[in-house]
Amino acid sequence: MNKAVTDGLVLMPPAFEAGLNLWSREDGRPGQGSWANQPNAAFVPADQDFGGCLEVQKSTATLKLRSFQQIPFLPGMYLRVTARVKCLSGPFPGVRIAAFAAAANGSNVASATQIGATVAITQYGQVVTVTAIIGSGNRGGVDMVWGTTPAFGHIGMDLTGAVGGIVRIDDIQIEDATDVFHRNMMTWVDVRDFGAKGDGITDDTAAFEAADGAAGQRSVLVSAGIYRLAGNVTFESDVRFEGTVTMAPNIRLSCTRNFDLNTYAAAFGGEEAGFRKAIQALFFFTDHVELDLSGRRVALTAPVEVQTIAGLSSFHQRRIIRNGQLEAVANAAWNTATATSVATYAVSSPTTLTAVANIANIPVGARISGTGVGREVYVRSVNVSAATLELSQPLFAAAGTRTFTFERYRYLVDLSGFENLSRIEFREIEFDCGGISSGLMLSKIGLAMRVDNCVFNRPRDRGITSIGTGCQGLMVDNCQFQSNELDIPAQDRTTVALNVNANDSKIRANRIVRFATFAVMGGTGHLFVGNHFFQGDDTTAGTRRAGVVLTSTNVKTLFTGNYIDNSFIEWSNEHDAQPTFSSGFSFGGLTLTGNIFTVNDVASHFRWLVITPRGPGHFIHGLSVVGNVFRTLNGNIDRVERVDDSFATLDTGRYRVIDFSQNAFHGISQITVSPVILQHDQTTAADTWNVEAGPFMPFSGRARNATSLVAEGAITTASNASQFVMPNVLTERGVNQTQIQVRWPTAVRGRILATVRCDNPT
Repeated sequence: MNKAVTDGLVLMPPAFEAGLNLWSREDGRPGQGSWANQPNAAFVPADQDFGGCLEVQKSTATLKLRSFQQIPFLPGMYLRVTARVKCLSGPFPGVRIAAFAAAANGSNVASATQIGATVAITQYGQVVTVTAIIGSGNRGGVDMVWGTTPAFGHIGMDLTGAVGGIVRIDDIQIEDATDVFHRNMMTWVDVRDFGAKGDGITDDTAAFEAADGAAGQRSVLVSAGIYRLAGNVTFESDVRFEGTVTMAPNIRLSCTRNFDLNTYAAAFGGEEAGFRKAIQALFFFTDHVELDLSGRRVALTAPVEVQTIAGLSSFHQRRIIRNGQLEAVANAAWNTATATSVATYAVSSPTTLTAVANIANIPVGARISGTGVGREVYVRSVNVSAATLELSQPLFAAAGTRTFTFERYRYLVDLSGFENLSRIEFREIEFDCGGISSGLMLSKIGLAMRVDNCVFNRPRDRGITSIGTGCQGLMVDNCQFQSNELDIPAQDRTTVALNVNANDSKIRANRIVRFATFAVMGGTGHLFVGNHFFQGDDTTAGTRRAGVVLTSTNVKTLFTGNYIDNSFIEWSNEHDAQPTFSSGFSFGGLTLTGNIFTVNDVASHFRWLVITPRGPGHFIHGLSVVGNVFRTLNGNIDRVERVDDSFATLDTGRYRVIDFSQNAFHGISQITVSPVILQHDQTTAADTWNVEAGPFMPFSGRARNATSLVAEGAITTASNASQFVMPNVLTERGVNQTQIQVRWPTAVRGRILATVRCDNPT
């Protein structure tokens, strides 16, 4: 029975935001002093734990807080009063529920117990919850027995003990608990009524199942106690936990009607244990599509290794984890495991290391580094008996036997134990790494993983890591990545927000702040749309790092509507075991349209577009850079693009299908355009005119084609005789092959407009 419903009673006192004049600093009786305009009290609109709350400085031995509102009280009624408080500074007070029990005429009922048990506050910032049940009957569990005389109460709380402490108090909650004490009117069944012992020793599995079977339309109450469950339990009814359960790691609890973190945290006595068991149920019960974290923070003392919890090697049904925060709690469980090993690499087996020494100490998911190793290469699998490792990507220059380093970062959520995992989604989750852990590691194989509207806050090493092809079709949308290296110069940063090995990822509308690199992208078919990634620092004439690194040659990838800020796009083939071009596709298939490129306080040699071939013979075949804006602040740069020839250069004589046009350049000394329309003024009559296109050609390109030639005004001889002849054109002239020669039948002078390309247009 719930009298608030059946009798239409209003039990909740007003929230503090409704006005402190509604709260008494005495007994709550009419005419007594309120907390409004008191020098030691104020309403706080946005506390991180409470939202709106009351802040007071304790100035008396017993500081009272009572509602002026008359909370109705009837015979047979039981009220649960809950207050949440925390101390910010000063001496720690005690906290207790307290009230003024009033008869119908407003006089005090002295026989009623009007104070509850005192709870001590022992830590600053610790949220302490104090509750008491006010009831008419002297029953077990009733803290303040009022009998039948009171008609209403002015209910609130007291702060006791030393003065001077500053305390914040959440809105006081009053709820009708009458049904707890009226068994014949209850809408639930208690597992104890079906034989559960709750002693932590007896197997209560059968009692739980019997209670669920008998509940019908009612809910199940797991009353106070510790219940050991030796078998799987599935509740088909709503269930509420006052007690807790203990289960072996492989035993499952499925709460099918209230599948959320609140339920599991109550069942297992805490958020972390509840979260792990809820994940287990998520993968084992087909009715559970979504695990709601109930907006709660889950403090994790160790990585959540989902495959170990689930006990499955593969899973392909859609599952969602959403609406909460995962926070790393500092301890040794998050320490990076580092191993050094001698191993042999052969280009004929591009993703395998053989004869690996010390292999038992190299875990799956470790990042490998060493000479000839590209960025973001991970250990995908380990075969200890064969002394071989499978890698996520080939190595570009590591043939032979050499020493490698392996670093295994620790992640809040680790999916790497799955061989194959698809259609898993994380939504509205804050991965609060706190510089202690990394964020999310994906499975070895998988499809259509989604990370939506999440926050990766200060990952120690990595935000999202793929160690295999579990990133196939990965979708990362509307997320924020906040670096742990905000105050470190860009060149000294080591963190990476994201890497991908497979194809067809969609990276959209994300905000990425001051990582060493935003994304290292293997595979092809990627979409970057509407992202803002910025990697600057406070250094004058500073160094900048690649924001996005593309590691395949023919990428068929587009960047549209992105804000590329104090970083650049690097295009490499560092995940190619044989990086010298011999056949097939070279660098091509990249489209950059409608992006904003900006930079400030950098050296003039900075470039936004960098191609870094790891072997000779490569060229560009298919590049569109159209309709972008390039802008510098606090200084100029020389140009926007370059070839990094640290390993090799490009074959500029093989450039094909390059469109570098309709871009805006601000603070750039030399613009880049191809095809480019050049105005050439020949003031001295000559039969050969040399037109220089080199400064405009992208990526040190040659003047490979002249697609049009227009005379502006008359072409005349030295004696001003007009000539009406057609010249011929020779391309790739001059020392650097960056000129065209316009050749006339006779010596002439005048002005022409020549359209020159760095490529063959087909």
